[in-house]
Amino acid sequence: MDPQSIAVKRAQVEFHNFASLGEPERAIAAYLEENARRGAVIREHREFIGELSPFLEIGANAGHTSYMLANEFGASGFALDISADSLRHGIVLMDRWQLARAPVRLAGDALNLPFRDGSIRFVMACQVLSQFMDIERVFLEVKRVLAPGGVFLFAEEPMLRRLSLRLYRAPYVERMKRWERKLFDWGLLGYLVRDVIGADQEESFGIRQNHRMTLTGWNRLVTSHFPEHRYNVYVPERGWGERMMKRLAVRLDPYRSEWRAAHLLGGTLAATCKVGPRPLAPSPWPLSPGLPNPQPWEAFLRCPDCHSPLARDTAGTLLCESCTYHAADEGGVFNLLPSPLRAELYPGDRPDLIDFSRPGHTGRLRDGWYELEGVFGNKYRWIGARASAVLRPTGAGPHRLRVRGFAHPLQFQQGRPVVSVSANGRGVAAQTLERPGLFVIEADLPEAPEYIVEIAAGPTWTVADEDRTFSVNISMIRLIPG
Repeated sequence: MDPQSIAVKRAQVEFHNFASLGEPERAIAAYLEENARRGAVIREHREFIGELSPFLEIGANAGHTSYMLANEFGASGFALDISADSLRHGIVLMDRWQLARAPVRLAGDALNLPFRDGSIRFVMACQVLSQFMDIERVFLEVKRVLAPGGVFLFAEEPMLRRLSLRLYRAPYVERMKRWERKLFDWGLLGYLVRDVIGADQEESFGIRQNHRMTLTGWNRLVTSHFPEHRYNVYVPERGWGERMMKRLAVRLDPYRSEWRAAHLLGGTLAATCKVGPRPLAPSPWPLSPGLPNPQPWEAFLRCPDCHSPLARDTAGTLLCESCTYHAADEGGVFNLLPSPLRAELYPGDRPDLIDFSRPGHTGRLRDGWYELEGVFGNKYRWIGARASAVLRPTGAGPHRLRVRGFAHPLQFQQGRPVVSVSANGRGVAAQTLERPGLFVIEADLPEAPEYIVEIAAGPTWTVADEDRTFSVNISMIRLIPG
């Protein structure tokens, strides 16, 4: 089983770039809530965890939890995410939150961590493991980099819910229809839906998610790799529908625990796992700024290609001591993905991709586009009734077209919107949108040296004091090899 395909990794890069700070105020508020939850788990098990430096956060997104570890807990370490852009966007958190310390920011792969064996004291991963079809492969890589006595804390991982008809995938709350919101508030929607509420948004980007793990499955995986562990089980109890079932399940459990409730209603799991029985020696990395540093941070790293040590030159570039691998400081982030994966996920400006967050996209636009709007990884252009662009494949063979856009609630006041896509004058897709918000349209294309892509959408709508006519906005158009 492939733990995570190239296509899914590409989708992760796109999604994290898009979602990390695409709506800054909303994202920052969510990051504060997440840090409060995660900080509470660390404090509860602080004595069991012990030394926090050096830490590694896997799947750090904008790095907000790593900033918490560095500033609130005084730890030193690394924030790693497959999206270099999301880590760069997250640098604004230092100004927003008036932070004095920052983690070292690395783009990297959880299946090939760019760290030496036994080099890390504390590894943290939140909402990460369920992105892999073979979760044990991540466990093995985490164990490799953990020092004896080190701790792996994973949190906010979904547990399979048994009591559900699994009829459909429900969107996030803000995109729910009125009847869905009512059922959600009453605690009844979970009995109808498949997977985690809101999972459809990540799935629409092409991210495959592993929501098959029960609490028993998680426990089996943890106990097979870590001799000591502590669990925090969070069973949903929204509305009377879930509260009543949870109370009944706890009452029927012979130990009055929430495990039976977790099997029935699912929820999320946090596990604090310790590897090896030996106590830790004092950290080689100082906990406070200004102390002499006996070991530079690059001493914890290894080359993702040949696994040899890395060193920094006078320009700050990371260089492998054995092969030609190198990684420059790019806006505060070092890209330490293996060379083939880095070339695939970060190809630079290319003719088969229109990413509105990148300045080079304008040369591939034709008619019908308004000016660029948005921030960070969520930049877009509105269109009127139609717009066109040109894409050129970088390889032979058929391709799949992928269009990502957004429909405003005002458009739905005129009726249910329809978005149609044609390529080289031939219609290839038409989608009736069910609800406002993000949409993704995909279509198979025959082989051609060039594709003139036209997007048509209706009904159109207007805004007072505006002379423009709008339909939808588009944030990405790309070709994917078939």
